[in-house]
Amino acid sequence: MIWDSFGVRTDLALEARELVSRRTGAELPGVLSETEKTRYATITRVKVLTGEAERALGKVRGNYVTIESPHLRSRNKEIEEDLAQTFAREFMRLAPLGPDATVLVAGLGNWQATPDALGPRTVEYLTVTRHLHALVPPELRGGMRPVCAIAPGVLGLTGIETGEIIRGVVSNVRPDLVVVVDALASMSTGRLGTTIQMGDTGIRPGSGVGNKRLGITRESLGVPVIAVGVPTVVAAETIALDAMEFMQRQQRPGAPGAAGPAPGPGAAQRRQFLRQALAPHFGALVVTPKEIDDLVEDLATVVAGGLNAALHPSMDWDRILAYLS
Repeated sequence: MIWDSFGVRTDLALEARELVSRRTGAELPGVLSETEKTRYATITRVKVLTGEAERALGKVRGNYVTIESPHLRSRNKEIEEDLAQTFAREFMRLAPLGPDATVLVAGLGNWQATPDALGPRTVEYLTVTRHLHALVPPELRGGMRPVCAIAPGVLGLTGIETGEIIRGVVSNVRPDLVVVVDALASMSTGRLGTTIQMGDTGIRPGSGVGNKRLGITRESLGVPVIAVGVPTVVAAETIALDAMEFMQRQQRPGAPGAAGPAPGPGAAQRRQFLRQALAPHFGALVVTPKEIDDLVEDLATVVAGGLNAALHPSMDWDRILAYLS
């Protein structure tokens, strides 16, 4: 979803909470937040409890977990394994599952556009077992749940709403849980490729780039939905505004090289100027890192490794890593 109360585009509940707190100077009532640090990551758990908080954040009531780690971009296999295990633990806190629960994983996005290909790439690395589960004796299943997966594409490729495709699959497969994996938008360049968000409120595909699509939620599907996403794009106006604010800070009295006071428009007015300048030529322009190919591949490996560990708890990491390779 686009959170736009202050004219800022982000899919991250963590960023929405931070921005509201920064703009109002106080924590928002109806929102609980806790932070935990591990060796390689910072984990923030945000719970939206009230309708007022829901409206202020642009996030429906529920639980959101954010795993932040600059090491996600390090391409270190040992660290990626640790982060995948962290992901698995947080996932199971959101979605406790029975030993034989059937899970459908949907990799959302356009596999032909790399910044939007996280979902389909993640599905490629999943251990899918539903087609074999009923054929294997219980004593030989090794703690593996029946898991199936789909990469439904996007409306522009299929002519069918992603939510309609998933709803049709759910009506036939009848899973106990649906997991959707998608690329997100952030309001911070520092969080691109370094942050994983998961939540128990579902998702609306395409909202990160301004498209309104049918929601994939418990209400629309009739089963619990866990949404997993990683920000891969940021709005161009956000980058330009950050640069303008940096220059303005440098011109303030006392700043190095400052020549005097820094009069000028406020943040909201500057953002409006930027939109007017960009819209005629670029519209809602979003930007992605130049190394996005490698980044999406690494992120898909971490997310898939975490899902494999969470959904198949008896698999050891040697088997998971062998599958991912």
